Amino acid sequence: MMVDHCLSCARQVESPNADARPEGEISLVVLHSISLPPGAFGGDDIEALFTNQLDWDAHPFFQSIRGLRVSAHLLIRRDGGCVQFVPFDRRAWHAGRSRWQSRQALNDFSVGIELEGDARPFTHAQYERLAQVLLALEHRYPHIEARKWVTHEQIAPLRKTDPGPSFDHQYLARLMAG
Repeated sequence: MMVDHCLSCARQVESPNADARPEGEISLVVLHSISLPPGAFGGDDIEALFTNQLDWDAHPFFQSIRGLRVSAHLLIRRDGGCVQFVPFDRRAWHAGRSRWQSRQALNDFSVGIELEGDARPFTHAQYERLAQVLLALEHRYPHIEARKWVTHEQIAPLRKTDPGPSFDHQYLARLMAG
């Protein structure tokens, strides 16, 4: 499922919003959610944002994020389709100011996965694909603890709320268990 730090099942779209990781292990997975514009699914705006090609004038909301330079390693769409923007051995710009346990600068050692979504429940196809991806990451990167992931709201609780209360941690764990 993985070749040269890229998922073979993912469409590859290169993001310029990435750089070299510092020396060290990949040991954490951070789960996010995104919809652009808010509440919209299936369009090209997320890819445009992550590749610095978003038309800032295409929607009023985009003015509030004008100039934002972010990325994630993966985007899992509502239908379970997967887009990879950054190879896992490179640093994607997804966590921002954040902290997990005693560590900061989480982009240095984490993988960022965006789920296309908002406050509505995520789809079965997304959970299935996410379980497959997490198992592949655990297999490829032994420092990632088995069955361990964190959410953006857990690492930046005062500024982020994603993926939110509709994310079903227990359902994901059951899928991964098999």
